[in-house]
Amino acid sequence: MSQPTRILLSLLAGLAIGAMLAAYSPQGALAAAAWAQPVGQAWLNGLQMTIVPLVVALLITGVTATAEAAQAGRLAGRAIALYVVLLFLSAVAAALLTPLFLQIAPLPQGSAASLRAALAGAEKIGSVPPLGEFLAAVIPANIVKAAAENAFLSLIIFALIFAFAITRVGQEARTLLTSFFVAVRDVMLVVIDWVLWIGPVGVFALALVVGAKAGTGAFGALLHYILIVSSVGLVITLLAYPAAVIGGRIGLGRYVRAALPSQAVAISTQSSLATLPVMIEGASGVGVPVAVSGVTMPLAVAIFRATGPAMNFAVAIYVATWFGVPLHPTTLAVGAVVATLTSLGSVSLPGTVSYVSAISPVAATIGAPITPLGLLVAVETLPDIMRTVGNVTWDLATSIWLSRRAGAVPRDNQDELLAHQR
Repeated sequence: MSQPTRILLSLLAGLAIGAMLAAYSPQGALAAAAWAQPVGQAWLNGLQMTIVPLVVALLITGVTATAEAAQAGRLAGRAIALYVVLLFLSAVAAALLTPLFLQIAPLPQGSAASLRAALAGAEKIGSVPPLGEFLAAVIPANIVKAAAENAFLSLIIFALIFAFAITRVGQEARTLLTSFFVAVRDVMLVVIDWVLWIGPVGVFALALVVGAKAGTGAFGALLHYILIVSSVGLVITLLAYPAAVIGGRIGLGRYVRAALPSQAVAISTQSSLATLPVMIEGASGVGVPVAVSGVTMPLAVAIFRATGPAMNFAVAIYVATWFGVPLHPTTLAVGAVVATLTSLGSVSLPGTVSYVSAISPVAATIGAPITPLGLLVAVETLPDIMRTVGNVTWDLATSIWLSRRAGAVPRDNQDELLAHQR
């Protein structure tokens, strides 16, 4: 049984047992929650202790790898520039869509209140600087203090500056520093894998507490969360179709047929990497030369997750709304930038790992608590299907787009050109 499946089943079991205890023995439910709360909190602490070193290492290695890839050639440079712009637009879309969806279909007040009571220990781990102090607040005066206080915005600024500085030093120093942070990243991934291995115990304890205090309303609240976040991912996925048609000058029907095999594999595997051969074949079917797709497709799989910023930011906004955290336009703008950067650094990681490493900094930046993430990660299996489908759909669309920019003519236009020449 896969790790996400074990965690999901533990969540369902904990909620069910907690809800049954609340229905038939309220006092017993409260007693069970009192025993389970420290277990769940200890697991959450173990999860949170990995976030700071993992995020810093991921950002530094991600930026240095992206910079090296951009220097590999003009096509790679154009691809990376396009990916970064699209990642930011993905986060901006979430800032607009998530509040809209929550207005159209708000979380029931009873369920929201019960869940807040069940997660009474949830606290903000970061601070949102006021507009007047923003420029001063984002530059860390003491990086060690920023790390100790989980000031992720300051940590991200420092990591970016440090990463770009690495690209400016000599080859020996660059290799040494990059290797060091790659080692830190790999070690932290081992640690977080250990924490997630005992995740079923921690998630069961958290779910038992929530079920005991929130009752059956917790099931409806989690379903509501899945639908809202997945809806944001669905919109991002659908936007790939006009992007391919307009940017790549290809017929909609041909693009739909080219994308379907990749989407089918994405649903079954939940892995963009496993879908790579099918995506290259689909790109060839619409006239994208292998010389282009052989560069853009692996690059997209390595550094481009189109749905990442949108769905990660949607989770953070959902939690903030859930706990009544005010979200001003400035806060959302800063959150969009952080969502873009953390998504860029978390590519090619397992869904549960990237969920923790990419969303925690975003949530902290906009002032949302991260304690609920320990519960929500258990249902990430379902939104992750939408994430993967959206990612491969955009990978194919951007390859067609870049192929057109590189001078290659898609198959539809090749037929038109030959007919015109005749």
